[in-house]
Amino acid sequence: MQTIICMKWGSRYGPEFVNRLYNSIKRHTKRTTKLYCFTDDIKGINKNIICKPLPKIKLPETIALTPWKKLSVWQHPLDKLKGDVLFLDLDLVITGNLDRFFDFNPGKYCVIENWTQIGENIGNTSCFRFPVGRYDFIFKKFQKTPEKIWKKFHIEQTFLSAEIKDQIFWPSDWCKSFKHNLLPYWPLRIWKPAILPKETSIVAFTGKPDPDDVIQGKWPVKKSQFYKKIYKQLTTPKWVIENWS
Repeated sequence: MQTIICMKWGSRYGPEFVNRLYNSIKRHTKRTTKLYCFTDDIKGINKNIICKPLPKIKLPETIALTPWKKLSVWQHPLDKLKGDVLFLDLDLVITGNLDRFFDFNPGKYCVIENWTQIGENIGNTSCFRFPVGRYDFIFKKFQKTPEKIWKKFHIEQTFLSAEIKDQIFWPSDWCKSFKHNLLPYWPLRIWKPAILPKETSIVAFTGKPDPDDVIQGKWPVKKSQFYKKIYKQLTTPKWVIENWS
């Protein structure tokens, strides 16, 4: 049995993101795999997905709806989960086999090497695996002084990498960033779509654009930053359409 978990809170991501993740997991696993969704709203979520309430965590109001909430999964117990669990963000596009993510260095914290900080030993928590309970000191430490830690590290994944000395990065080909690895440089991106590497199983869409935006050929920009429309253009790759369903 393989266990994958995700989280959904607030209004940015609707239930369709959870359902797409579930459908994609089923397409890209050969072993029996369950998906748990920790959420504050189960409406519209596929009944085959195991929904649980968001784990409790004390957060300063300023970061209550930010990825710092993901630190709640490091507590123990975490529902009734045991062993290695794989965490996936909702805005990922799964493009290849996921079973190997459970075979790689079992019992360790495995994470993406952050694409914008290569060589700085900082992970990107769009996709990570950890053994439930082994690193519960992370959650305990954060809960003692959440505001102090937030102000020091700014981003939860930086805090994790500082605390977990034995973190291991996934092979670089397994997880790619749409913006930082695959999207052609401007102006090529105007007519040339992003190419998916053969060994890639996960493509992360950090920030904007989301997969939905890419399928529509859009890269949203703020009205006050209209000038960015000049270089924030893209062509929709077929592989995004094929895997985002």
